[in-house]
Formats: sequence, C-alpha cells, structure tokens
Amino acid sequence: MKVLFKNTTSFFLAFLVLFSTMSFTINEHYCGEILVDVAVFKQAKTCGMEIQQSETNSENIITNKNCCKNEHIVKEGQNELTISINSLSFDQQLFVTSFIYSYLNLFEVKEKITPFRYFSPPLFDKDIQVLYQTFLI
Repeated sequence: MKVLFKNTTSFFLAFLVLFSTMSFTINEHYCGEILVDVAVFKQAKTCGMEIQQSETNSENIITNKNCCKNEHIVKEGQNELTISINSLSFDQQLFVTSFIYSYLNLFEVKEKITPFRYFSPPLFDKDIQVLYQTFLI
C-alpha cells in the first residue's frame, strides 16, 4: 500500500513539474463575433474570408473592413525551479532542518540488545520440578 501511494505521488509530482515549466500557445480565429476554430501549438484554421478579400482589387480592401480576427494566448512556463535556502528566514530554516531531522529518525532501525546472546544455558543434572514435586497446572 505504501509503495503504491509513493509511486502515485511521485508520478503526480513529476507531471506537476512538467506542466508548470511547459510553455504553450492557444490560437483562436473569430469570424465576426463567432468563434470558428481553436488550436493549441499550431495556427487555427480560418473561415476563408481572407481569401475572398485578397482576390478582390485593392480599392475594395481599403473600403471593406476585415470581419475576421485572430487571438493568440501565450502561457509562459516557469524558467527557474531552484529555491535558494538563503531566501528563507532563520525561523523557516530552523523549521525545515528540524522537520527533516525528525522525519529521518522515524525510519531509523534500532537493534535490540540482548546481553545473554553469546552465553549458553547451564546444564542440569537433575530435573528440579520432579525433584521438588512442583508442577504448574
């Protein structure tokens, strides 16, 4: 269960770092007030009105207003991922170091000390329970 949680969390954090540093562009093409096409990472498809206007003579282009417009939304990613420890205050540094120290000590395996591990038990000549007729029932 812990391994599954650890792997899921690692996978989620890797995608979080990936998407926070990635830049992308959203292109939108409007014909009048109507949204015709939306594209991510490439140019949006046009409605064809620009082609008709370019085929007319130059006098009509000046008099007619272009009803189409393109909008570009650019989302810039983060460039720097390093956080300097010097930017933290003394109280924050103290908290971080004490948290890490206490967290690492949670997983420290302590060996049990048995002082009689290397000694053999005494040898009995007689069975003491039978000798004294003392039995636990």
